[in-house]
Amino acid sequence: MKRRSFMQISVAALGTSAASAVGAAEPKATELYELRVYSLSASKQTILDHYLSKALLPALKRFGIGPVGVFEEKVDENKRKIYVLIVYPSANQVVTLSARLHGDEAYRQDAKEYLNAAPTDPVYTRINSSLLAPIEGMPQLAKPDTSKARLLNLRIYESHNERAAKKKIEMFNKSELAIFRRVGLTPVFFAETLVGSAMPNLTYMLVFPDDAERQAAWGRFIKDKEWEKLRAIPEYADKEIVSRITNKVLTPAPYSEI
Repeated sequence: MKRRSFMQISVAALGTSAASAVGAAEPKATELYELRVYSLSASKQTILDHYLSKALLPALKRFGIGPVGVFEEKVDENKRKIYVLIVYPSANQVVTLSARLHGDEAYRQDAKEYLNAAPTDPVYTRINSSLLAPIEGMPQLAKPDTSKARLLNLRIYESHNERAAKKKIEMFNKSELAIFRRVGLTPVFFAETLVGSAMPNLTYMLVFPDDAERQAAWGRFIKDKEWEKLRAIPEYADKEIVSRITNKVLTPAPYSEI
């Protein structure tokens, strides 16, 4: 199969999956998210930051892709995880990105140190990546005010099967998102993972001015009367639809666009 034909089929498949994820009767254009996680030693963070801020983000902007969020998780004194959230305006941008970067001379120049890393001295251990489609209740990313101090809370709800995962998404679409907003759990995005690890899962991100407000907002949520009623519905009980929750508190990089 020729490469062009394969890419066209891939784009069509992605578009159909994304449209289904947001509840559309027919495929239609929708934004998609890629969540990358770079695992690396603290000593290599300067090189990765330079690559992201001076090479990748400028190239993505030239291609009409973004905004792009970059967030840090300090695993310990010697290890880091850098989360990169890329907002694609269409499935076609996802499929063609690798080839466009490879063919972009400015990108290759700006990324020279990163791309020329020796196999004996790599910048990162590996990149884990997931492709996400926004849920119906939040079809577009809500970009935070990057001029203000902020903290990001990334959460992943895994389910034991696809039916249970759809039920959790339904719960957010119908009621839980509204409760979140009312108590100060301000969403950045809510999305279903189309391709990635630990599937099926719902992945979302919240933003807070600081950790004190994060804890206070979650405290208000737990005590909220509407939430108590919602979680008491048997089909929405956590034990029925959520098998594992991953919770990350992340700090944005100075150059993060989210």
